[in-house]
Amino acid sequence: MAVTRTLTIDSLGACQGISYQNGRIFLYGDREVGMIREFKLKGDSLTYINKEYKLTTNGQDVINHPTGIAYNGTGPTFMGNSIRLNKEGTKWKAVIYYIDWKGLLKTGTLDGNLINTIDDDACIQGTRPEYVKYNNKWYVATADYGNNSNEVRLYDPETLKTASKTSEKGVLYKKFTCTAWVQNLHWIASKNVLVLIQNQKEGRMWRFTYVDLKKSMETGTQQVIKEINIDEKQDELEGFSFLGDAGKGIAVSSSRKNNVTFTNTSW
Repeated sequence: MAVTRTLTIDSLGACQGISYQNGRIFLYGDREVGMIREFKLKGDSLTYINKEYKLTTNGQDVINHPTGIAYNGTGPTFMGNSIRLNKEGTKWKAVIYYIDWKGLLKTGTLDGNLINTIDDDACIQGTRPEYVKYNNKWYVATADYGNNSNEVRLYDPETLKTASKTSEKGVLYKKFTCTAWVQNLHWIASKNVLVLIQNQKEGRMWRFTYVDLKKSMETGTQQVIKEINIDEKQDELEGFSFLGDAGKGIAVSSSRKNNVTFTNTSW
């Protein structure tokens, strides 16, 4: 993985992630409210297309710290929210929201588009939902951020969407242990590879860990294909997505400046 270009995208607050959906690019962050902005790829830059979606109901902030969008175009769409309960950052509440994605994009808010709120009490610290495919079935994967007993967990999306909490029977399918400081997940469908988007230490420095999902599920611990540290980047990596194939990608950080970075990956 090589960094090819870094630019500044404003009005996101601290950018928390990127979702690439069939040519559409969504960046989400925690401005005065949780929000999403839509962009178009033009050459080696992003152009804002004047579409903003606020994660509010009745004007009130709901998903104030968005930490993942699980979208696959066919199943239910989920968003994560990791809520810090104390200033030390030792206590967290993790929530997964089942949302009407098409409705959100149409109306611009969660009003009428928030279908279910699920307490992710099966987590250890935080939630960051992403669709993965395992044994020809879609699951919603999520992971922990901390440095103790981290796991990647797979939830059944059909059970998850009607649950009140993830500890309910039938929600958690399987899990495996992983390394610390996972900020987000990215699934490479063409390669059956899951990328753990991580910090090398808490809140700082970039790490991408490519894991074999099938082997990790079978052994119960992450099976690493390649771990890549990008030491030239010292800020807080938050999200990453390849753009259609596994070559060109975009990484985002929480910095106010130089927060969007284009990468190129050779296999």
